[in-house]
Order: sequence, then structure tokens, then C-alpha cells
Amino acid sequence: MSFLTTEESVLCDTFLRNGYVVAAAGDRTALDRIRDFVVARAAAHLEAEPPPDAQHFLDTIGERIAPAQLNDLRLRLIDELLGQWWFRAAYFACGRAILETLIGNELAMQRGVGFSIQLPHDDGSVLPLHSDVWSEDSPFELVLWIPLVDCLRTKSMFLLPPLADRAWRPRMHEFQRGGVDRLFEAVEPELRWLEVPYGSVLVFTHTLMHGNRINLEPAARWSMNARFKGLFTPYSDKALGDFFEPIIVRPASRIGMSYELPGGFDVR
Repeated sequence: MSFLTTEESVLCDTFLRNGYVVAAAGDRTALDRIRDFVVARAAAHLEAEPPPDAQHFLDTIGERIAPAQLNDLRLRLIDELLGQWWFRAAYFACGRAILETLIGNELAMQRGVGFSIQLPHDDGSVLPLHSDVWSEDSPFELVLWIPLVDCLRTKSMFLLPPLADRAWRPRMHEFQRGGVDRLFEAVEPELRWLEVPYGSVLVFTHTLMHGNRINLEPAARWSMNARFKGLFTPYSDKALGDFFEPIIVRPASRIGMSYELPGGFDVR
């Protein structure tokens, strides 16, 4: 017997079958606030006038900056976003309902944020095929991936669906010498390129093989990612208080964690 609502059951079944879900951002105002801030700060760093069309400015950023200067802009934007008191709450709000259904409602959130800017035909921002758990990350984490532009085909990311991932995992030792490039060639026919337009969010499990390739589309990719996990699920190298921070702790948990049994009794 399931205690989930019909809507929750559908979401969970879809996620378990595909390894990901794409849905409308839970708080579009929060998403727009993040994008508007990024556009304003990027324009300021490039000494450009505030653009009237945010989407066009982000898509065509390659006309204003060379690949060699891209990482400096990216790091500055991360610092400025994390310096805003509202940012992490706004980011969470974009995917809160999905995360609470898939993980639970007592959560830890990554303290930082991943931020990617991938210019067309630039090989400097390629993230090879990988699974985060190969690097001793916790398999209990999910990733909330938010694009600031329309992402599709090579302007997006790819993921190997659960059934295929499970089938290839026992064979990975066969690619020890050839490395991830040879593994990518083997699994490429089964990869799924995810279409995530602006206004939507992607939640996926990083236990599955995923990554990106050279962006062959005419416009730049801008995306952010942050990891979430159940507060009381096992941690790996990225520990609570270091990489993760509690964001929701319910009263019953607070009471239980702080409770001390009465002492001083004579137990002879």
C-alpha cells in the first residue's frame, strides 16, 4: 500500500524509470530573479550596457568574451551569487516540491553552486562521461540542474538511462585501458540528450553516467547545479558542515537530537 498521492506516485515512478525529471520551475519569480542578477552582473563585468533581452545576451555572450576569459567571469558570478542572502533560498524554491517528493522534507543542500558557461565550439568546458559516485560522492544525493537559457541537443547534457547504466556497469573494467572516451563511444547510442528549456528545472541522480560534449549549437549554454540529499542519509567524502549544510530540520528531529535522558539515578 502506497501512502503517496497519485501525483507523487507518478513523479516517483517517472524518476525511477528515467533517472531524471524535467518540470516547470516551482517558483518562476525566483528563477527570473537569479537570471536577471546574472545578466546584470555579467554585463557590468564586461563593461556593457544592461541588455534589454536577457536571453539574447546570454545566448550571444561569445560575441563579447573569448574562451580564455570565460573562467574568470564564471568564478566572479559564483562569488557574487553566493554573496546574495537570497540566492540559495531562491535556488531551492525552483525545485522544492520535486526534491521533497523524491528525497524527503528534511534536507541538506550543497553550500556552493556549480556554474557552467559553454560557448559554441569551445572544448574547454566539456565534462566527460562520468558518475559522481565514482569519485566517492554519496549515492543518496540528487542534482538540481537549472538552465538560464533554452538547453537542447549538444547545448544541454546527456545521461545514460537506468537500465542501460545498470547493464554497462559490470563491464566497465573492459575500458580500463581505453578510458572514458572509449566508454563513451560504446554507450553513445543509448545516451539520452535532455531538453530543458528556460523556465524548467532538471532533477537527476548522479549515480548514472552523464556529462556533456562540445556545444555544436549556435548559442552559449548557461546552467547551474547544486546537490541535495536527505539530512539523515549517509554522507561520503563531502560531509555535512563542510560541503553540505542543513536547510530544513523539523521540530521532532531537533527535539530528538538534543534530548538527554535523566541522570543521577542509583542503578544498583
